[in-house]
Amino acid sequence: MPRKSPRSRRSRSPGPGLPGKGRPRTTPGHGPKSARAATSASARRRSAGKTHAPKGARPAAGAAGSAAARAKRPPALRRGPAVRRIVAPKRPVPLRAAAAKTPRFTPPEPQRLNALLGILERLYPGAATPLRHADPLQLLVATILSAQCTDERVNQVTPALFARFPDAASLAAADRAELEGLIRSTGFYRNKAKAIQAMSAEIVERHGGEVPRTMEELTALPGVGRKTANVLLGSAFGIPGIVVDTHVQRLACRLGLTRERDPVKIEFALQPLIPREQWSHFSLWLIFHGRRTCVARKPRCSVCPLLPHCPRSGVASSQ
Repeated sequence: MPRKSPRSRRSRSPGPGLPGKGRPRTTPGHGPKSARAATSASARRRSAGKTHAPKGARPAAGAAGSAAARAKRPPALRRGPAVRRIVAPKRPVPLRAAAAKTPRFTPPEPQRLNALLGILERLYPGAATPLRHADPLQLLVATILSAQCTDERVNQVTPALFARFPDAASLAAADRAELEGLIRSTGFYRNKAKAIQAMSAEIVERHGGEVPRTMEELTALPGVGRKTANVLLGSAFGIPGIVVDTHVQRLACRLGLTRERDPVKIEFALQPLIPREQWSHFSLWLIFHGRRTCVARKPRCSVCPLLPHCPRSGVASSQ
């Protein structure tokens, strides 16, 4: 009987093997046992002569991490105590430096201002409000209706309105639907009808049906602001006032008379520049000139008589 080879007598691993997978063959000297042996040998060499403390324990006073051990190290390997980096806060910009970036506004020269006023007076002599009215109440109602509407449209609406409601008492007691129907074409008719009725009721209750004559009393009425009050004071009572609407606001900046954008601030900025007796006329001059020549999008600078005295502030393109 033939003898079995030594390889055939080796015991196989009891675990089942995967189909189609044989035991991987390794290169001599590079198997798992050799890798473990090399790893343990290198670990023994690194830990030779060292005493490891239990995990989580603090080093003793004479340990390698103490201050004395650090002092024995060469100067190149010494590590000093941790230094906290302090970042200096940014210095605020001085107010003088910030103000120097934007040049201060300088009022117009008296010669240039007088030239502008003279040209405007010659262009629009006898300027008066284009809103037709017979008394201060009609002018007050017409001014409220002119918001976001042309004066021509208001003049078409007011005759029938004042024929139906001639005084403040009739306006206050008017049917809201009928009042809205009469002023519908002026736009925003619901808000305007509400403001007219509230204003008329206030005039009847507190002023005996007569329109007051002071800025404080007028601005206390519902729906009446400084612009409407200045229109009424200048055109109905002859009291000077600067009316700042969208045209006056635009032209005052383009002419270099002010740098303000708020209508109330523009009014107070123009008051020391314009003679008081010309306040109401000056507002009408700018309104007429803004409608005809110095329009919003592309002003007609080529035909404007004010061009030699106008800095054209903020004008990007013109015609």
